Amino acid sequence: MTPSDPTRTLADLENGIPFVARHLGPDDSELATMAEVIGVGSLDELADRAVPPGIRTATDAGPGTLPPAATESEALAELRALAARNNPTVPMIGLGYHGTVTPPVIRRSVLENPAWYTAYTPYQPEISQGRLEALLNFQTVVSDLTGLPVAGASMLDEATAAAEAMTLVRRAGRAASPRFLVDADTLPRTLAVLHTRAEPLGIEIVEADLTGGELPDGEFFGVLLSYPGASGSVADHASLVEQAHARGAKVVVAADPLALTLLRAPGEIGADVAVGSTQRFGVPLGFGGPHAGYLAVRDELRRQLPGRLVGLSVDADGNPALRLALQTREQHIRREKATSNICTAQVLLAVIASMYAVYHGPDGLRAIATRAHRMAAVLAAALRAGGVEVLDGAFFDTLVARVAAGQADAVLAAAHARGIALRRVDDDRVGVSCSELTTRAHLVDVAAAFGVTVTPAELDELDAATPDALPAALRRESDYLTHPVFHRYRSETALLRYLRRLADADMALDRGMIPLGSCTMKLNAAAEMEPITWPGFADLHPHAPAADADGTLTLIADLERWLAELTGYAAVSLQPNAGSQGELAGLLAIRAYHRDRGEGHRDVCLIPASAHGTNAASAVMAGMRVVVVACDDNGDVDLADLRAKIDEHGVSLGALMITYPSTHGVYEAGVREVCSAVHEAGGQVYLDGANLNALLGLAKPGEFGGDVSHLNLHKTFCIPHGGGGPGVGPVAVREHLAPYLPDRGAGAVSGAEYGSPGVLPISWAYLRMMGADGLRRATLVAVAAANYVARRLSAHYPVLYTGPGGFVAHECILDLRPLTAATGVTVDDVAKRLADYGLHAPTMSFPVAGTLMVEPTESENLAELDRFCDAMISIRSEIDRVAAGEWPVEDNPLRGAPHTAACIADKWDHPYPRELAAYPTGATEGKVWPPVRRIDGAHGDRHLVCSCPPVEAYG
Repeated sequence: MTPSDPTRTLADLENGIPFVARHLGPDDSELATMAEVIGVGSLDELADRAVPPGIRTATDAGPGTLPPAATESEALAELRALAARNNPTVPMIGLGYHGTVTPPVIRRSVLENPAWYTAYTPYQPEISQGRLEALLNFQTVVSDLTGLPVAGASMLDEATAAAEAMTLVRRAGRAASPRFLVDADTLPRTLAVLHTRAEPLGIEIVEADLTGGELPDGEFFGVLLSYPGASGSVADHASLVEQAHARGAKVVVAADPLALTLLRAPGEIGADVAVGSTQRFGVPLGFGGPHAGYLAVRDELRRQLPGRLVGLSVDADGNPALRLALQTREQHIRREKATSNICTAQVLLAVIASMYAVYHGPDGLRAIATRAHRMAAVLAAALRAGGVEVLDGAFFDTLVARVAAGQADAVLAAAHARGIALRRVDDDRVGVSCSELTTRAHLVDVAAAFGVTVTPAELDELDAATPDALPAALRRESDYLTHPVFHRYRSETALLRYLRRLADADMALDRGMIPLGSCTMKLNAAAEMEPITWPGFADLHPHAPAADADGTLTLIADLERWLAELTGYAAVSLQPNAGSQGELAGLLAIRAYHRDRGEGHRDVCLIPASAHGTNAASAVMAGMRVVVVACDDNGDVDLADLRAKIDEHGVSLGALMITYPSTHGVYEAGVREVCSAVHEAGGQVYLDGANLNALLGLAKPGEFGGDVSHLNLHKTFCIPHGGGGPGVGPVAVREHLAPYLPDRGAGAVSGAEYGSPGVLPISWAYLRMMGADGLRRATLVAVAAANYVARRLSAHYPVLYTGPGGFVAHECILDLRPLTAATGVTVDDVAKRLADYGLHAPTMSFPVAGTLMVEPTESENLAELDRFCDAMISIRSEIDRVAAGEWPVEDNPLRGAPHTAACIADKWDHPYPRELAAYPTGATEGKVWPPVRRIDGAHGDRHLVCSCPPVEAYG
């Protein structure tokens, strides 16, 4: 206590500055300025005037069991204690997850680097060239290893990639059969997800033992083969592929990419599609995720590819430039006609995997694969020499050994006592998987667990005498990773500089605000990020014994409980590893609920016209029929049209999907009436939680009408977007839907039981450090920031939708359509010009074409909010000069944007000064130079190049 400040206690001084003050951008004085512009006296008054009283919680005290806010040091100490309760043994379980080494230069320069983890989806490609190049490298790795020419920019995981491949070959093929044949030696979780995804679509999964080399009788539209199988067995599938094609079926091969450095590529044996996981390319186990799945196809299937695809195009000066290609497949365009609800990827993990391949190159990857294989081959020889039966003669890195009846558990216990986790196949079979982590000492310990004594010297003798366990006919002879990028960066210095160069070609949250509406690019605090690389969390195998994962399971239980209370729901599942998967899980729960009550005929899903396109795609995937409900002039759900649609579909009504606050960024006053109308008709309400960050501490969806919601941890709860993933989309339900959560009554929706636990410490830390009061304040500051931007810009750009009193929620839509009609300046022109100001553009043309949707979040201070507003006002003055005829429509600073350093230094023949092009505010400090000029999207779609082009293409 000091004489100058007698209110400061020792406890206050000990706790220091609370985390909430670090998380929130504006301080009290800045908030007072913002409130004055908005026209309110306080944040509480803003809440009272902007948020409908009918949805407010009975008390603003927050959830009862969310503990008081902790300091950063306290939260990290608690997380260390949880990590210490885990026991990450040597992972030799397999089943699609393997021990790997994340090279420290990649861990430090990518995974722990905000230049990479705070980036968003590269919808503005001119300022996203770094992550796009990294993703192009990823696509090239996948394409080269699979022998298929077109690969996507990553999938959510291997299991969902297999499910996407199943629906891809169904829509692309001509076979009339609804049957999809699956090799019995498929990873169990992949099989579980296939069953979940197949049933609502009328697909029949047929499992068959294909070890005999013959397909079963009957017709199939597709076949899934595993290479290697879940057992580790490696088989020549060429004959099966030929048989499938002869019957008109297409073939999907699930392949381990590390094994493909030694084995013939799926494309070389005739596969149409290949899927798998790149986890073992340097991505930590993380108790199951996040990991970058992959999907590659033959050239004729490229336009059927789900998810994202990076392609090569040219910029305005004819220079090569990268962009997301074939974007007409996005769900917001195709909606209920979409054949996939995937709208995200695993970009951060794909970048890690791609850089792992860049760093090691083909020779390094081959050496790592050879090590894993030789470890398994020598172990098999040692076990056989000790009298243990090894079942398969051909394998890559995984073998299955038979033990005495009922002795499998004893072997596992003996291995566990030595710090090694093996796989229990059944009572008398044990699986063992080797990896780049496996050492000869591990082989000695594993052999001992089987009762076989072998010394390191004897292992060396066995090594010299033991042949490989790969069939000669399957040995890979084709080259891969021949592009120079996989040969240039062998030293850490070289890779470090390459990663820095790529990062400098991007604009992420570490360089300025990203005001993307509907995307919530808020601070991802360093204290939240720090624990994800701790071995206690990062090195856990998803199939480890529960006792070895006690700390993570406790963290998961905490999160599920806290999220349930924050949202007013009864139960939460963290399994969905993206918002789109959370949508699907919620709709599957509704579908299962209706069917169990004898009302399976309730299959109509009402969706407002303003909804995000994944809503409609998810409904179709859940076996529902989409019926669109109109919006009124205020952007709200048209109650008259809603009631008419309810009356029209009567007992067929299954659900309504709405987003709250609405996709238009408004708190709809009639939401309770909307929900009640659906409930009265026997339907369920799916309340999309994408905008939950505008509700926390103020209202709970489960209390004002929602039956189920998905929550975007990567939006509201600080998991970083990482360039377009990872994401986590938990599903929260009321009590009556709890029995139908994933892996309970509605089947698996993700490859791991808990989805992506590797990043859950981020959200746990955020909630622990914010506390209930901090969360409420964050909500109000986000709403204040959006209303401040709307008020400042409303005189220059019409704000399209507002609620009662003229307030918006956490985002606002600026209407550029009148300006475009009057001047020819488009929303694209404004977005690209913002890059010259050193700012990322808001969301373009969603949910209304020709508009910008702005979401400033609570993390930006007043200076940054004003920097954005000043830039938009300055751009409006530039538009006015076009309107006045000072500059032609086709040659002005907006149409010429973005301007690179090279074009500024070149011969200048434009009617506007080069100084204005380069430095629109007049300030030169901190200038961000876009690496390329405006990219020609149409050229890229016509001349699609989706893997690293030859060097001469850059000449």
